Formats: sequence, C-alpha cells, structure tokens
Amino acid sequence: MPEVNVTEHLLLNQKKMPVARGQFTHLLNQLILSFKIISREVTKAGLVDVLGFTGEVNVQGEEVKKLDEYANNVLIHRMSRAGVICAMSSEENEGIIDIPEGFPRGDYVLIFDPLDGSSNIEANINIGTIFSVYRRLSASDQPTSIEDVLQPGVEQVAAGYCLYGSSTMMVLTTGSGVHGFTLDPSVGEFLLSHPDIKIPERGGIYSINEGYTTYWDGATREVVEFFKDPEGNGSGAPYSSRYIGSLVADFHRTLLYGGIFLYPADMRDPKKPKGKLRLMSEANPLSFVVEQAWGLATDGVNRILDIAPTDLHQRVPLVIGSPYEVEKVRDIYRKHGY
Repeated sequence: MPEVNVTEHLLLNQKKMPVARGQFTHLLNQLILSFKIISREVTKAGLVDVLGFTGEVNVQGEEVKKLDEYANNVLIHRMSRAGVICAMSSEENEGIIDIPEGFPRGDYVLIFDPLDGSSNIEANINIGTIFSVYRRLSASDQPTSIEDVLQPGVEQVAAGYCLYGSSTMMVLTTGSGVHGFTLDPSVGEFLLSHPDIKIPERGGIYSINEGYTTYWDGATREVVEFFKDPEGNGSGAPYSSRYIGSLVADFHRTLLYGGIFLYPADMRDPKKPKGKLRLMSEANPLSFVVEQAWGLATDGVNRILDIAPTDLHQRVPLVIGSPYEVEKVRDIYRKHGY
C-alpha cells in the first residue's frame, strides 16, 4: 500500500470531509508539528531535565509536571501563531487563551489536554495529547466570546489524540470515520497505519480503578460485578480487567480491542462529585472519536456529546467503549433511578 501522510489523506477524502480545506489543513499541520516536538522531548525525558514537578499548581489543583508545562507551552506557542485559531482552552490554564496581538485570528477554537497521563511519566507508561476543534460562533470581525468555546461536543468538527509510547501515533476524526497515523521517524511524517478504525461491537475487557470501590454508589458496584460474572454477562467467562491509569492509553486499548472504560462519579472528593475527567478537554474529544468508530459514550445515562457545558473545566462521569457494554451499563444505572 502506498504510504499516505495526513495532508494527502485529507485531500484524497475531501468529499467526505467538508472541513478539510485551507484553514483546517493548516491547523492540523501545526498540531502535527507540535506533536512531533512533544514526542521528541518525551523520548528523551529520562536524559534531560524534564521529569519531576515545576513547583506550581494548576487550575485543577494538581501539581504541574515539567513535561506538562513544556507540552502546554509548545501547543500555545505554535497554535496561537498559526493564523487559523481565534481562541484556545487548555486543561492547564484557568481561562480562555487569547491570540497575541499582531497575529491573525481564524475561524476555529482549539481545546486540549497537553499531556494526559503525566503522573505516569517517570514509569515510562504511555501518555498523550488530547485535542478538540470547533468552529467559532461569533463573527470573524468580533472579539472571541466564552460562547465560542463553551459548545456541546456534538458541534466538534475534529477531535483526536496523539499517543506517545513505543511509537508515536495520532488518532483523528473529522466526522467521517476514525483513522490512525503512526510517526515514521526516518522521514518525519505521520503515515496512515490504521485506516477506518471500528471498535468491536462487544469486547472482553473492562477498565476502571477498583481501588475506589468504597467510594462508589450501588449502581457502579453492580456494573463491575456484572462484568465479573460469567453467567450474568452472557459471555461464559469473566471480563478481563485492565487499568493503566492513563486515560488516553486506556481509551486507545479500548478503541482497538473493544470493551469498556469507566471513570464514574464517586464520593472520594466532595469537590469533585462528578468524578475527575474534564468534559471539554477529555470526555468530548474521546466521545467524538468513539462514536465515529461506531462506539458509544455516556455519563452513565446521557450521551456525552449532548451535554451543554457551563464551565471550561466542568467535570463529568465517563462510560465509553463498545455498544454492547455501554448499553448494559446504561441499563443498570437506569434501573437504579438515574
């Protein structure tokens, strides 16, 4: 099969991807360059001074790691100067990130988690960048408003993630299926390696942090027991449990192998009654990806992409994966009155 890079793929499939035109293609190329720069730094993390903490605390109340800060700065620097973005939002920044004076503003809004799973950096476990793209709502000659950024996930025009691990891989959807591109370091290009990804209708893996069982409600406990019960789950065998603790890595496995990933609401932290994951920078982009791969994503009952956001850093429970498993979880939550 001829080797196809991302730009060629967009051009070849332009009829299916109306978004894949001038400004958007340039946006994606600048994102790709950012991913290459971050990947380079990740691969030498143990050799240069990018491990450990900066000593600062981000808007989420989390200690900032040096590599987190580096990835965030790379994305902000490159994308704010691309000329196609009108505003950005990062998991690491409290408010909207404006475009610097002197640089043109475009028609798109970019939301990202610069380095998901960064608590695993020292353990050499897969980490990644998650991103989401929207069209601006305001007129191009008007200042950017919060409404441009706070759009429901169903309005996304593109989303995906770049996974940094044994290889560097970008998974992308523009609303016409899901495709994976692997970075070939010998030519410095992301090449199409996983065309038209489809999540299996049913899997055999569940992914959840069972260390928090004591903080779960009865519905969530019943969900996990369902997957463990060979007779109850209808498969004749208990599901395998896999949990890395890096959302982007756990999701990537679920996307390719099928099954389900859950980060439910719990009572562990009264300040986070709806769990840990952010709607805008984590749940929405991954939900867009999984739906384009024929999977499902809910907060237990409601479709993630239909949730109207009220805050840049709004948190939400996440149940995402193969249709069979997600529907079973939804049935259990509804039975409990959700």
